[in-house]
Amino acid sequence: MTGLYLSQLRLSHFRSHKGARLAFDGRPVAIHGPNGAGKTNILEAVSLFSPGRGMRRAAAQDMARRPEALGWKVSGILHSLHQVHEVETWSEEGGARQVRIDGKAASQTALGRIARVLWLIPSMDRLWIEATEGRRRFLDRMTLSFRPDHADATLSYEKAMRERNRLLKDQVRDSHWYIALERQMAESGAAIHANRLFAIDQLQAAQDEAETAFPVAALDLIATEGTLPETPADLADALAESRFRDLAAGRTLVGPHRADLYAVYAAKGVPARECSTGEQKALLVSLILANARALARDFGAPPVLLLDEVAAHLDAGRRAALYDEICALGAQAWMTGTGPELFAELDGRAQFIEVTETNGISTVNERPAP
Repeated sequence: MTGLYLSQLRLSHFRSHKGARLAFDGRPVAIHGPNGAGKTNILEAVSLFSPGRGMRRAAAQDMARRPEALGWKVSGILHSLHQVHEVETWSEEGGARQVRIDGKAASQTALGRIARVLWLIPSMDRLWIEATEGRRRFLDRMTLSFRPDHADATLSYEKAMRERNRLLKDQVRDSHWYIALERQMAESGAAIHANRLFAIDQLQAAQDEAETAFPVAALDLIATEGTLPETPADLADALAESRFRDLAAGRTLVGPHRADLYAVYAAKGVPARECSTGEQKALLVSLILANARALARDFGAPPVLLLDEVAAHLDAGRRAALYDEICALGAQAWMTGTGPELFAELDGRAQFIEVTETNGISTVNERPAP
């Protein structure tokens, strides 16, 4: 088959997995087992086939199996459209994460050019009612799936902002120290803003065009305070004008790092933060599915989906609808749950994996569908 999926996954000293080698055929993967067995660790390993720190945002040294802490390695065979890549990523003795693609050293950004990986994890269930940082990260993850260079723009902006904030904390008032940094922030910041707006447009269109059991979320990008300058010139002017206020605060108070993703349950006209727990979960699922549909059109294949404890807060009807949509998309979705009965509606359309744990070591076995 063509598309985007992993056909092999190998783990070595990764979290609770001392060693594992698994083969897949591109269908969804239902992973079941008791709490604490190591199911989520498999999803985290798959998340490392994309740029960044993975779905737990953990430091490289924290992914190593304890108590050995010798380092870890995750590798696999990635099918991306009509190409096949051997991907390896690892950390040695607490060192920085390294990547190799087809036997050659590569940057994490290079992963974003050959793979698209999205996830929905339990900690995101409170996304709409917690701090703005989580919503920005959620939006940036989806934006990265459309625009892999979004990571470079973000890194450039954050580096320049850290240096500017250092000047502000040191109460440096000479404008010459700020001009070059603000120019860099203006260029990369405008790119970040444009990329986010593009992603929102893609998500909105993918929701509006689909018939789905999940609610449509009307999305907007807003500023937590003031406005969001859109062009490099406007952002450069805003940074210069804000210096006096920023000096008093000791940090930069204007720019895309002050943006927030605002969502409304469209059919009811109710802000997402005021919806019930089940409705908030359904809105998140809707956005992940919309992202997958948009990528199937934009990238040429739906992304790899990581859905940890996805059945939580979904009734049987919506759970069955979710599985139907995943299969219709042709996405390789990796899903976890405590028992195989949670995936019964997949009815032979998925591979089933059982994870058990004994004395701190996870064991993985393929099982027939229920």
